[in-house]
Amino acid sequence: MREILKSLLPGERRAFGLHLLYSFIEGVILGVLALNEYVLIKSLKGTDFQIGLLFQFSVILLLFSVILNEWIRRSSDKARLIRTVAWITRVPLFFLLFFPRSVEAFGDNQLYNLAFLGIFLLFYLANPIIYPVINLFLKNNYRHHVFGSLYSYATSLNKAAMLLATFLFGIWLDADPYVFVYVYPVLALLGIISIYILSRIPHTPMPVELEKRGFWKSVTSSILNMMRIFRTNKPYRDFETGFALYGFAWMTTIAVITIFFDKVLNLSYSSVAFYKNSYNLIAIVLLPLFGKLIGKIDPRKFGVYTFLSLFFYLFFLMLTQYLPGHITIFGIQLYYMLIPAFLSHAVFAATMALLWYIGSAYFSKPEEAADYQSIHLTMTGIRGLYGPILGVLLYQLLGLTWTLVFAMIALLTSVWILLWSMHRHPVKVD
Repeated sequence: MREILKSLLPGERRAFGLHLLYSFIEGVILGVLALNEYVLIKSLKGTDFQIGLLFQFSVILLLFSVILNEWIRRSSDKARLIRTVAWITRVPLFFLLFFPRSVEAFGDNQLYNLAFLGIFLLFYLANPIIYPVINLFLKNNYRHHVFGSLYSYATSLNKAAMLLATFLFGIWLDADPYVFVYVYPVLALLGIISIYILSRIPHTPMPVELEKRGFWKSVTSSILNMMRIFRTNKPYRDFETGFALYGFAWMTTIAVITIFFDKVLNLSYSSVAFYKNSYNLIAIVLLPLFGKLIGKIDPRKFGVYTFLSLFFYLFFLMLTQYLPGHITIFGIQLYYMLIPAFLSHAVFAATMALLWYIGSAYFSKPEEAADYQSIHLTMTGIRGLYGPILGVLLYQLLGLTWTLVFAMIALLTSVWILLWSMHRHPVKVD
């Protein structure tokens, strides 16, 4: 790490400092929101369907990445664009100050739950705009051979901040389940500040030529370009195919696991925070190692490691309902089968933090990086259309075991596709 930091150019050093500060603040925000679904299900008494919707909102908006990417491309001042987005998507969190502060005040009134969902629908609207701009700013400042390492260092700091925020917020929620009405408005302020910091990363605005064919014809052209990339870049096509099967596994189980932890294992806020912090702590240690690895091997091979780690997480999680042995230490419920489950989750968290955000860049030419990431986000959005709600339906109809079995089959299939693709369509790794 020291050698890499010493070798940075002045521009890289400035960008990296801003990147670190942005990542730290976003880590605090994400650490608090790591318990968001538990706030909905425990404090607001949300339904299983509402939990599915909350997860769905975080990914379904990525479906519009192709359209929004055209908007981003046409913007001559992208820093100003993301600052505007920050105000539109973060300010609604202040309305949570008007929420009741007791279960009696909520009663059977579902309007607050719907308002909660609406606020976070707006919050997640920023993602398909912010994510491509982050990649654009960083790719314009980091050289290729240090990109993965610098990104992993910033992500490690991000996860360290997440760990601390999740731990403290979990303890606070156990003491007062409605403290979120004060904490979330603070997140709004932090979210605006973090985007302003991100916008200060040096970036030379390029002159934009507005095409005479119009915006929507340009969007159609972008969609056709996506189809062309899939047709001509077979390694990337196979990579996204494997990701699609992983996405099915992840999105159909993420809401179900929350329901399982709450209604079957009866985990407290502190216990949930403990498990989340445990795997994030290990992921922090692993991230720099995987940051170096992702630039040295085929991204599809890196994907194999990632998807297998999720497979073992789901496998040990499934065993928990049949081997529910546990002990309680300082109010933390330690289930024996959840220990190997979250060790696997730690590997998954470390590898996916890199693969999801920058994996597509290793398949593209520098000038096509934004197009490839836009395709990746759009594919994620397509999975978000059905994943979380389908998972809840499978859980209600078939139970936890079969829901997890279907997910594990999808993961093994994705691993097979990536291994087959590496053999059939090898690529040169720099």
